[in-house]
Amino acid sequence: MIYVLGSINMDIVANVPYMPKSGETLSADKFYINPGGKGANQAVAVSKLGGEVKMIGKVGNDAFGAQLKDNLLNAGVNVDCVSFAETNSGLAMIIVEKGDNRIILDKGANYAITDKDVDEGLKDAKEGDVLIMQLEIPLETVEYAARLAKTKNMTVVLNPAPAVPLSQSLMQYVDIVAPNESEAEILTGVNPVGDVEIALTVKKLYALGAKQVIITLGGRGSVVSEGQNITYIDPRKVDVVDTTSAGDTFIGAFVLKFASGASASEAARFASVASSITITRKGAACSIPTLKEVQEVIDRE
Repeated sequence: MIYVLGSINMDIVANVPYMPKSGETLSADKFYINPGGKGANQAVAVSKLGGEVKMIGKVGNDAFGAQLKDNLLNAGVNVDCVSFAETNSGLAMIIVEKGDNRIILDKGANYAITDKDVDEGLKDAKEGDVLIMQLEIPLETVEYAARLAKTKNMTVVLNPAPAVPLSQSLMQYVDIVAPNESEAEILTGVNPVGDVEIALTVKKLYALGAKQVIITLGGRGSVVSEGQNITYIDPRKVDVVDTTSAGDTFIGAFVLKFASGASASEAARFASVASSITITRKGAACSIPTLKEVQEVIDRE
């Protein structure tokens, strides 16, 4: 079983021809609202790609709350531990310019998650299960959950997004840390722009306490550390429409494949194909491909 502890948001998206300047009013080319949140997206990715996944999180007692929970349920995610908080649902205001995005978050119900919610969510977890987390919920809750997961001999995967400096008191419980390039720079002070910098970034992440490192590099693919070896995973060349949930798709796909017994490099190649499909579509959770779609691409290539 894969457990995801994290954020559930409603995304409010505007496609714009360019980023507005200070004080400028700009008309969007297109506007839409759809479910997202890093935690929810990663849970949906696991489910759509054929995995069994349970979401632990909160939605608001507002017009979006029930819709967000239903979206997870309809995607095949176990929502027994998705509860309602007496506040607004988490919101993400997303501006997309030529496929690239800028995101502003309102934490909302995501910051109402407590240790008690974690206890309830992981009560049936066992050795060999996986816990995926991000940083759109309180950091102290992330650390509590990581510590609890390790008492159950679970594998702990941390996607440190949005990135903040992380303590060894948290990282000692993390098995796999999976930042993107900008997050890796915030965590280590090193911009992974080349081979030397990537090796140094990996070394610094190990020094923080992680047992294994995955770094996604956007259009440059990704890198996987396996012991002292660093493997480069080439990206698929596609026409980019929206990168909003590319990273979340990669994380969900990687964890599912890795937990099924694949090597880290094999899992990353599978995840690369899945995320390459995602960025050819608009939206967040709705853009994530199914296992059949990913397998068709793999078979074709």
